[in-house]
Amino acid sequence: MLGLKLPTDPRWVNIVEKNLEEILTDHAFCEQKATSTAISFIVLFPEYTDIVQEMTALVKEEISHFKMVHDKIIERGWVLGRDRKDEYVNRLMTFFPKGGSRTTFLVHKLLYAALIEARSCERFRLLSENLEDEELRTFYRNLMVSEANHYTMFLQFARKYGGETETNKKWQALLDFEAEIMKDLGKKETIHG
Repeated sequence: MLGLKLPTDPRWVNIVEKNLEEILTDHAFCEQKATSTAISFIVLFPEYTDIVQEMTALVKEEISHFKMVHDKIIERGWVLGRDRKDEYVNRLMTFFPKGGSRTTFLVHKLLYAALIEARSCERFRLLSENLEDEELRTFYRNLMVSEANHYTMFLQFARKYGGETETNKKWQALLDFEAEIMKDLGKKETIHG
């Protein structure tokens, strides 16, 4: 369903289990960044009423996810650490060339967001199926469904505003690029790394 060209090695969960505090901190900041991304769509593209409506709802959902993750950190006696650079996202965002029309910029931003959500969904599925911690397995299973919905929404908007044929070509090229990035990642206790 997600279309990812290179699945995460399931052994990534073994890395995560050695440092649950780190994955929860990284996850919390992923949710914060997702909130910021939704806000950026509202700020950058206010004339797209349907996008503004969806992003307003998404802001509420993503910040509630941040709180849920932060609560898990507190429940375990930990403190939210500092934000880390997300190598995956930084590398991914170099794919599309700068410039072009406003609509092209919108479509590219939507495709990036769709792919980040798709990879998060895939990682949450692995956590929900393989973590030894039953509470966290359930937690990630519930979040996995949300990520899948976000992925679908972003991709649908990209196809709506970029045209289905052209957007699908860009999507497949971005998926290929992402697979190359993933060859170097999956060795850290981070959501995307």
